[in-house]
Amino acid sequence: MRLKQIDIGKLHTFNNVVLAPLAGYTNGPFRLMCQRFGAGLTFTEMVSAKGLCYGSEKTEKLLYIPEDYKGTRAAQIFGKEPEYMRKACESQALAPFELIDINMGCPVPKIYKNGEGSALLNDLPLASKIISECKKSGKYISVKFRIGLDEGKKVTAEFAHMCEDSGADMITVHGRTRDKIYSGEVDFKEIAAAKNAVRIPVIANGGVFSKEDAEKLISETCADGIAVARGAMYKPWILAEITGTDAGDKKQAVLDQLELTRDIYGEKFACVFMRKMVGFYLKGTRGATAYKERLFKCTATDEVIKIIEELEF
Repeated sequence: MRLKQIDIGKLHTFNNVVLAPLAGYTNGPFRLMCQRFGAGLTFTEMVSAKGLCYGSEKTEKLLYIPEDYKGTRAAQIFGKEPEYMRKACESQALAPFELIDINMGCPVPKIYKNGEGSALLNDLPLASKIISECKKSGKYISVKFRIGLDEGKKVTAEFAHMCEDSGADMITVHGRTRDKIYSGEVDFKEIAAAKNAVRIPVIANGGVFSKEDAEKLISETCADGIAVARGAMYKPWILAEITGTDAGDKKQAVLDQLELTRDIYGEKFACVFMRKMVGFYLKGTRGATAYKERLFKCTATDEVIKIIEELEF
């Protein structure tokens, strides 16, 4: 795919390959690693707007920015109350971030039943109010949403147009309906419909697990860029493959991720988190099952490090 800068208002990305927000995964160390592998823009995992308004220490920890992180700083928030969403954008916790993404696509039942995430696809007036209130904060605003709740309720073009009219500076469209969760084919035509409906940048999301997937997604949708989600979670160096960046020493990159994770979040979290991440990185490799069995018996990061040192990614 042809790499290019994305202009989000007065913000400019390094390229048009984006690391999508991933709840529970896109913490500071992971975002930094993905940036080094070539991501032109990365987002934090989604954080609760109300949690930010009430000064939740746990919520604010999700927003850690590594010292070596460069370029546009982007966070994702979720919620359903416009006043809290705006307050979150104006909070001290989000002060370092230039771009705030509003989650209007999360399909998880707990979020959906609370009227947040993809539930907002069913309430355009409320979604519009949330965007316009967040925009009043002075931040650049993007919106990530799905093409509809199910096959009979696709709202892509209408929703995209509403986002632009309400003040959004960019949109990311996940080409699946809410009921599909993360399975099923990506609907390229619906993403293309969003692109044709607006003048602001459109990022296509869904089903990118290889360089070929990325090229097909952008060629079929004519989007301005692509967002990689689970593909990066399983193989972060996919970003290097897509962008033509030298991946360098992958093993050292994983060791650096572990060290920074431990420094920021502590030994216990780092051990559990990196056991899981290394297990993902082993997907499809020879001997993966045996290594995973060993990984999940680890009780300290030093044990995880010993296993990483044996691996060839």
